[in-house]
Amino acid sequence: MEKFRLESDLLGELQVPADAYYGVQTQRALNNYKISNTRMCDYPEYVIAIAYVKMAAAEANARLGVLDRKIADAIVAACKEIVGGALRDQFPVDMMQGGAGTSVNMNANEVIANRALELMGHKKGEYQFCSPNDHVNCAQSTNDAYPTAFRYTFVRMNKLLVKSLKELIAFRAKGEEFKDIIKMGRTQLQDAVPMTSGQEFNAFANNLEEEIANLERNAVLLREINMGGTAIGTGLNAVPGFAELCTQLLSEFSGDSFSKAPDLVEATPDTGAYVSYSAALKRLAIKLSKTCNDLRLMASGPRCGLGEINLPPMAPGSSIMPGKVNPVIPEVTNQVCFKVIGNDTCVAFAAEAGQLQLNVMEPVIAESILESVTWLRNAIDTLRTKCVEGITVNAAHCYEMVRNSIGIVTALNPYIGYKASTRVAKEALKTGRSVYDLVLEYGLMSKEKLDEALDPKAMTTSHDFIK
Repeated sequence: MEKFRLESDLLGELQVPADAYYGVQTQRALNNYKISNTRMCDYPEYVIAIAYVKMAAAEANARLGVLDRKIADAIVAACKEIVGGALRDQFPVDMMQGGAGTSVNMNANEVIANRALELMGHKKGEYQFCSPNDHVNCAQSTNDAYPTAFRYTFVRMNKLLVKSLKELIAFRAKGEEFKDIIKMGRTQLQDAVPMTSGQEFNAFANNLEEEIANLERNAVLLREINMGGTAIGTGLNAVPGFAELCTQLLSEFSGDSFSKAPDLVEATPDTGAYVSYSAALKRLAIKLSKTCNDLRLMASGPRCGLGEINLPPMAPGSSIMPGKVNPVIPEVTNQVCFKVIGNDTCVAFAAEAGQLQLNVMEPVIAESILESVTWLRNAIDTLRTKCVEGITVNAAHCYEMVRNSIGIVTALNPYIGYKASTRVAKEALKTGRSVYDLVLEYGLMSKEKLDEALDPKAMTTSHDFIK
């Protein structure tokens, strides 16, 4: 039979598994919130971040003479173990919860307190020697420790997302590989003017590379924290100097830079940084989805579509149509992007829903952004390794479409004028004859000049047509 220990809180006594490092308030959360089946421990960066916050708070309180050095050292040691990967399964609370994150904060307080108790030679639950509330949570509230932890989580996870995004610039390698392959550019799904496949893939790379700077720019906003504000930003129960010292120590311990918000009362309910960062994720998702739309369109066919490129075949495409292979990797990436766009809408509603000195909807903000970053990173890695790196181009087919296109007549505008070019295009479209033959027939240009003007490579760059 499973053994239990009895713990108590405001609502009374409750059994907690004897070997659990969490305590009564975590157990209540487990009983109350069976919502998303996404747990705190499913996000290792989140657990690490809150351990760093508690570590900095304990050390600051010890240096300020508020916390006994022996207790503080045990708390710091327990936090270091958690940062190193220990006790990860002891953070099981559902990410979706009421209470503005109190259950997450208390889960961390209880696990750290019980491990600190063991390090000091005591048993789990002997909170008179190290209390989750009085010692681990000293000079803190959920309302400053919780948002500081997930701000730091986003900072950590943004670095991983940016790393994946930089690797996706594998599009640029394809740009170099395809630099000499001529194809038809299109606007509004109609033939436009020639370009190279290299130009197209370099454009994909540059378009996504822009998002790196945008993500990093918005992640800077997350580095302003409200530690020391306690309940509503007034600093009740924190001694003078705690806010500054705790912020300094969090920067030192974590290796990341943080700053204290200039107005802690303003900072405590403010969710502007989350709105901005979520919007940056949405912007990336929109661009990534558009890129996948283009890949699917260019690969359409293989014989009755554009058929310009070949995506690596990853799975049979149909249970009824033999030989069919679908663009499953761009498709799944599209769907991830839709989810990120939806999560951003959720963040916006949750940010707006705050009242007065606290926004109690922070748990859904945190969960939405954590999910968006995680899904985006996984999708980007999948798109790169299972699609982009294996793309090939049907060069001969692309060139044939350029040669037979009406769109190349645009290149003749500087030589014969828009009106004559329109006449040629209209006749070519009506009769099926080539632009080349019609220009010669009408005597609009010499063969030598026409060959020069309609050289596909010349049409993919700017050049001096004035002689």
